Amino acid sequence: MMVETLNIEVDGYPLQLSAQRAAFDPERKSLLIADAHFGKDAVFRARGVPVPAGTTGGDLARLDTLIAAHKPESIVFLGDLLHGRESLGSETTLALEEWRTRHASIRIVMVEGNHDRHAGLLPPSLAIETVFEPWRQGPWALCHYPQVVEGAYVLAGHQHPVYVIASRADSVRVPCFRFAARYGVLPAFGAFTGGYVVNQSGDAAAIYAVAQHRVIAVRERR
Repeated sequence: MMVETLNIEVDGYPLQLSAQRAAFDPERKSLLIADAHFGKDAVFRARGVPVPAGTTGGDLARLDTLIAAHKPESIVFLGDLLHGRESLGSETTLALEEWRTRHASIRIVMVEGNHDRHAGLLPPSLAIETVFEPWRQGPWALCHYPQVVEGAYVLAGHQHPVYVIASRADSVRVPCFRFAARYGVLPAFGAFTGGYVVNQSGDAAAIYAVAQHRVIAVRERR
């Protein structure tokens, strides 16, 4: 599968935005993923909400596609790797362990998010390092919550930004990347997530929407 990307500069540094809802830092060969929420379907079912299974497997398959396309040396999850404590049930844990075994040579780091704190400690079998925000990598301060960090440009998640594309007859919400002057927010990677509409945001942030398997610049930063 082809993974379409858009090459941009953020605060003077190159970044590749993927239509698979991730970003790649080509200088540090690092893949950046926000809000995967693995195991969210398992959490809902454990709490009595009858949602379909299989979203974690689909998201891991998309992650495999990104790895094949970019060949990263590291993957950094910008918080909310898991959705809740029930995400560590046998089915989800087994899927994550099998995926991790296939990519054992890649360093994986998780910047702890609010859902990760509720989910609890990751199994050692996943070989994922847990760090706390802001975690510095080159020019970036990698965080879960969007914020300002002196001396760095912040890349974060948490907000699940979406952009509404509307016509007279209909409208659709699509994931988007949003880059303000001091921080940028990646779209939620997980397929089973909601979103925060950014169309009317009052600042001059750049917005890149993911639509039709492409990344489209809908507003350049002013």
